[in-house]
Amino acid sequence: MKIDEVCVACIINQSVKVANAINASAELSGELTSTVELMSKDFSREETPPEIASFVYEKMAEIANKTDLYDEIKELSTKKALSFVPLLKTKLSTCQDKLLTATKIAVAGNVIDLAAAVEFDLEEELEKIFHTDFAHNDFDELKNLLPHAKSVVILGDNVGEHIFDYMFVEVLKELYPHAKYHYMVRGNPIINDVTMDEALACGFDKLCDLVDSGVNTPGFAYSRANPHAKKLFDEADLVISKGMGNYECLSPSHRKNICFLLKVKCEVVASSLNKEVGDIVCKMV
Repeated sequence: MKIDEVCVACIINQSVKVANAINASAELSGELTSTVELMSKDFSREETPPEIASFVYEKMAEIANKTDLYDEIKELSTKKALSFVPLLKTKLSTCQDKLLTATKIAVAGNVIDLAAAVEFDLEEELEKIFHTDFAHNDFDELKNLLPHAKSVVILGDNVGEHIFDYMFVEVLKELYPHAKYHYMVRGNPIINDVTMDEALACGFDKLCDLVDSGVNTPGFAYSRANPHAKKLFDEADLVISKGMGNYECLSPSHRKNICFLLKVKCEVVASSLNKEVGDIVCKMV
C-alpha cells in the first residue's frame, strides 16, 4: 500500500503521541511536531506508511535522545496482556474449536497499537472477540492449509500482542506438530513493535525459531529484511501476518499463501479491504 494523504496527517499526529509518551517538555514537544511537519513535505508517495514512519521515528528518537521511545509503555502493555492469560487459557481448554479460539485471541491482541488512528480497549475486545465473526473470513482456508504446511512464518506486530501470539503458536504446535514455526520480530525499536528483547523475555526462543527480521519499519518491508529473513519468508509454506503494518507492507506481495490477521483501525486500511473500522479480518492471498 502506498501512502495516502490521510496517512500523512496520522504520521504527523504520532509526534504528539510520542511527546506524551516520553513526558516531553513544551519545547521538545513543539520541536518534535514541527520537525515531522517539515519532513512530511518530502514524504515519498511511492513508499508504504510503515517505510515513511521509519524515517520519522528515527528522527524523533534522535531529537529526544532516546533509542526506544515507547519502552515504558511497552512494559505496561506486556503486563496488561499477561494479566489476561489465565482467562484465555481457560477459554482454550473449554472451547469447541481450539484453532479458531487461538486465532481470535491473536487478533484481539492486535488492538494494542500506539500508531493507530483509532484506539480500542483490550479488555472490551477480549470480551466480545469470541462472539464476533471475521468481516473477511478465510479461516477455513487457513485451517485447510495448516495440516500440509511444513514451514510456517508468523510476522509479529506489537508488544503486548506478542503475548497472545505466544499462545497462538502454542496451539499451532499442539495441533500441527509436524511443522516448523518461525516468529519474526523487528530489527530495532520502532513505535511499540515487538523486537528480540520483548520476544526473548517471554520465552519465544524456547517455543519456536525466533528470528530478527532486520527491518527497521513498523511492518515487514521485504526489501529491508536481512537475507535470512527473506529466505524464510520466501520458502515458507504459509506466512501468517499480524496487524496493519505488515498488511500495508505486503499488499501486494510477490508470494502467495499469506494469511493476514488484523483489526481494522484506520479508514485507509478499511478502504483497501472494503471493510469498516473495527472489523476483524482473516484474509488469505
